[in-house]
Amino acid sequence: MSNKMPILFSLLLFVAASPILAADAVPATWQAGAARATITPTHPMPMSGYASRTDPASGTRTELWAKALVLQDATGNRGLILTLDLVGIDRSLSSAICAELEDKLDLKREQIAICTSHTHTGPVVGKLLGTMHYSLASETEQASIQKYTETLQKTIVEISEQAVANLQECELAYGLSTATFATNRRDNRPESEVPSRRTAGTLAGPFDHSVPVLTVRDNNNELQAILFGYACHATTLGDQLWSGDYPGFAQQELETIYPGCQAMFWAGCGADQNPLPRRTPELAAHYGRRLATAVDAAIMTTEMLPLEPTLKTTYSEIDLAFGTLPTEAEIDQQIQSKDRFVASRGKQLKQQLADNGSLDATYPYPIQTWSLGSQLQFVFLGGEVVVDYSLAIQATREQPTWVAGYSNDVMAYIPSRRVLQEGGYEGGGAMVYYGLPTAWAPTVEKQIMDEIKSQQRVVQVPSETPTSK
Repeated sequence: MSNKMPILFSLLLFVAASPILAADAVPATWQAGAARATITPTHPMPMSGYASRTDPASGTRTELWAKALVLQDATGNRGLILTLDLVGIDRSLSSAICAELEDKLDLKREQIAICTSHTHTGPVVGKLLGTMHYSLASETEQASIQKYTETLQKTIVEISEQAVANLQECELAYGLSTATFATNRRDNRPESEVPSRRTAGTLAGPFDHSVPVLTVRDNNNELQAILFGYACHATTLGDQLWSGDYPGFAQQELETIYPGCQAMFWAGCGADQNPLPRRTPELAAHYGRRLATAVDAAIMTTEMLPLEPTLKTTYSEIDLAFGTLPTEAEIDQQIQSKDRFVASRGKQLKQQLADNGSLDATYPYPIQTWSLGSQLQFVFLGGEVVVDYSLAIQATREQPTWVAGYSNDVMAYIPSRRVLQEGGYEGGGAMVYYGLPTAWAPTVEKQIMDEIKSQQRVVQVPSETPTSK
């Protein structure tokens, strides 16, 4: 009897201790939280995206959304991804949002990625595309724009706080699919010939038809969020109804397929890519279904690969150089132009000269890189980035790299050196609508690529490989 008591006592100690040991042995996991709110304007205001518009929106085709997804790794490091059904946001609004989020959620700038869908049936926001919109707007219109922008900032901060409050254990996985409706708009003109060229297999120019997909599943294996992207302008529609265009329809479709799941879209490097043919609501819905089907195919028919619960983030702004700046005499000529947009830019540049004594020779261009696990890197670039960048960046790494454009600050088109030399709208012609003084310098691509490579080294997470003893 006395010999059995020590054994029984030891056994009881082991049983009592085993839950603690088991808990310690459980690997740490991701946590994630999602939230969203509508951002469809509730008062009459100008629409963004096209210089030809003169009237406010007359109604709503689909609601516009702001959506937040907070990711937290095993060490407690967080990253916040915001997706907005907007043509873009400017530097001023982006900075204000991030400053408030740092104050309220203790998130540093590198931990916040603000992505926009670039829908051309959304509202004017802040002074984005200022020469096209804000500077030519009436006082009443400017007041409505300011009111909307203030409300937007408040909404974004609120859903970010809600997303943090909704954090729960989850699994992150990633995959890749394909959608083929994006068409290089520079190399396939006129648009009317695109259907016949597609039939004949003679579409020209570079493109990126990849559809990156990130899924968030809770402990019951239920989808909580889907984050996906595509490199194509959201320009199917150009009428006077608020709409998320094809990205809005794609998100709606996915949320119908997966009830309770939050679908979030980010625009890739689609500055020179259009959904063609276009211009009808039926086509916008069609492209949305095709994109949603591509995302669904990745989830249902391919192996979605789990991501290790490790998140590393970095962010910087480089001094992106302009080309030769206009002289004061040339600015005076712009002011006299019969083109109201050229004249508007001239007046803005003249004011800069008066205020500062000179024009800025560079622009603070935002570049951001995240690593999720050791497998996946996510690069966020400001501006309307042409497809050459995503193709070049993906070619630099053997492991998957996703590249979002229209992120953090949409200040201009961002051409590659090739597109810059070719010229045209993306190569420099669009600068007038953004109020920037001239085209970018020939060094633009090298500056951006050098910084991306530097950031990729900073956030690189080494793969876990067995070590021999």
